[in-house]
Amino acid sequence: MAPPRKRYRYRLRRLVPLGVAVVLAGIGGAWIGQRQHIAPAATIAAAPGPVYVQRPAVEKTIVEREQLLSADATVAHAFRPGLLAKSAILVDRDTGRVVWSLRSHERRQIASTTKIMTALLALKKLAPHDVVTIDKSVPRVPLVREGLRAGERVEAWKLFYAALLYSGNDSALALALAAGGTKWHFVHQMNVEARILGLRDTHYVSPSGVVDVGNYSSAWDLAALTRVALRNARFRAIVRTPRKQVPWSAPTFSKIYVNNNRLLTTYRGANGVKTGYTHKAGPCLVASATRGGTSLIAVVLDSPDMYADAKRLLDFGFASVG
Repeated sequence: MAPPRKRYRYRLRRLVPLGVAVVLAGIGGAWIGQRQHIAPAATIAAAPGPVYVQRPAVEKTIVEREQLLSADATVAHAFRPGLLAKSAILVDRDTGRVVWSLRSHERRQIASTTKIMTALLALKKLAPHDVVTIDKSVPRVPLVREGLRAGERVEAWKLFYAALLYSGNDSALALALAAGGTKWHFVHQMNVEARILGLRDTHYVSPSGVVDVGNYSSAWDLAALTRVALRNARFRAIVRTPRKQVPWSAPTFSKIYVNNNRLLTTYRGANGVKTGYTHKAGPCLVASATRGGTSLIAVVLDSPDMYADAKRLLDFGFASVG
């Protein structure tokens, strides 16, 4: 057995390193605590609380609305005798220049010229051979109907000819339901499109124009809308067609649509667009014609002789433009 003094010294030698380690640990802890107490700015900024991130600047793209019509170069002209229409306008289709106008911003009922907007929107949604199932509400639409039957399946291209040539109100409603889901959703889309195009004097309440109350436009807006519609090749092909025979399912087998626009067969160069009539709107006509390199759009609203008015406008335009 070792003497007691030697054992004590031995234990002391073993405890010295341990004591040094404890002292060093204490000093290190104090240093770390001090560093945490006096935190650098970056550490403070990262403390819990609202975080504000500076986002890179986003460049805003401003898309200018196209000016569809311009009245900067109208021709001063007095028709003798005057036109019979309550309002009218003559426009260069290619440039949008208003050649001549008569109360062109006056809001008026427009009857079936409403179908120009209906066709324009439906053409964006429906391919020619898309099959439309006729809803039960379609045969109940008032006034002019081509005789669609609930449940029958019809290719969309036939409905476009029926709506734009024969002016079937049932065909217009069938297109609206197929393109918009519901009548009122489609009518809403018509009004949205009118705002997008800058048609300030236009409001729709039906896809056919059969209802006059709240359904209106102006000669100016109809000419602007027609400029846009005539950019669509399918629309152009339909509205310039005087007569169209289409195959149909039994028991009908075949239908013939005759274009209500008599200008197509009585005026050289005529190639569209749409007629309209209700008791309140009176006879309405949106006409287009091309001769040589000049294309014109003429709109006459509430005219007892809309064809005579349109011909006089177009004759004047071809003599003045170009």
